[in-house]
Amino acid sequence: MAAKNILFIVGDYVEDYEVMVPFQTLQAVGHVCHAVCPEKTSGQFVRTAVHDFEGDQTYSEKPGHNFVLNANFDEIRAEDYDALVIPGGRAPEYIRLNPRVLEMVRYFFETNKPVASICHGAQVLAAAGVLEGRECSAYPACGPDVTRAGGKFVDIPASQAHTEGNLVSGPAWPTHPDLINQFLKLLGTRIEL
Repeated sequence: MAAKNILFIVGDYVEDYEVMVPFQTLQAVGHVCHAVCPEKTSGQFVRTAVHDFEGDQTYSEKPGHNFVLNANFDEIRAEDYDALVIPGGRAPEYIRLNPRVLEMVRYFFETNKPVASICHGAQVLAAAGVLEGRECSAYPACGPDVTRAGGKFVDIPASQAHTEGNLVSGPAWPTHPDLINQFLKLLGTRIEL
């Protein structure tokens, strides 16, 4: 298996597990992962938030780890990457305001390269205009964003993921085992046990 170059687009208060777990897991199986953030450079960090489900009407939020970026947003070219990951948390609500972020997201859909979107990552997909006629899962509060963008919101348990074409999506971090498994299949990654 040839290693794939995978781009992560993040921002401050990205959900801790939703960036850390896929980033480390994909590296552990041999892929090269670069994490970038608009207006930040390699070696800087983004703050993360831990979202948990504790019986309230919505998730709770606690401070997470600092996640160190390892590439420069202004220098990367989407064409150099085989796949894209958009973690959730609060970051998607404002990184979707960056025209270059949206341009990069469109590139991965135009070229049919694998994309993984977790939780609020669907907000970036909706803003990029890539959900028209597509199925997409997300945190349920983002369902209206998917629908307004012309997509079909797939309401599934938090432990499941959904793949349609080049897009694998899931509601929140409990989806990781299923989402990462489906994403590895899109990447053509085989793990021998």
